[in-house]
Amino acid sequence: MARIVGLVLVVAMVMMPRCLATVYTVGDSSGWASGVDYSTWTSGKTFKVGDSLVFNYGSGHTVDEVTDSDYKTCTVGNSITSDSSGTTTIPLKTAGTHNYICGSVGHCTMGMKLSVTVASGSTAAPSGNGKSTSGGSDGNSTITTPASTTKPSSTGDGSSHSSSLVVTLWSVISLVGFCMFLLI
Repeated sequence: MARIVGLVLVVAMVMMPRCLATVYTVGDSSGWASGVDYSTWTSGKTFKVGDSLVFNYGSGHTVDEVTDSDYKTCTVGNSITSDSSGTTTIPLKTAGTHNYICGSVGHCTMGMKLSVTVASGSTAAPSGNGKSTSGGSDGNSTITTPASTTKPSSTGDGSSHSSSLVVTLWSVISLVGFCMFLLI
């Protein structure tokens, strides 16, 4: 019985970090729309693998992942991925710079463009609106998937954070699991 409890606790410890990821609502309450400064929106935010971006927008807009070149020139029609569902959730699965534009003609040039730099693991670097040393674009993001049916609770800064209770619980479970594992 003790071995089963120890195994369950170890599995819980492995699964818990996924609950600590951040869900960012792009543009906060303004959503994915013309007239929003997404470079300012990304400044001060740290994006890392495991986090997600949620784009909320009305009809007539899309979320297109594009190359650096197409991002810089607002070239439409060459998207890597595209979605027009009204709510697009993009899990940040890979480190690096990811670029998004609205594929409707003229919308990118009116500011509907987002570039997100995603750091790997827990050593995330803050993203901002400055140019990278390699001449890359500002901001940051990653891969497009269908909309999530779960609405994260907002902390007011466009992100959803796990409560400190979850972190405390995880710490207790980790300690108990480790002790049980040593006793087995």
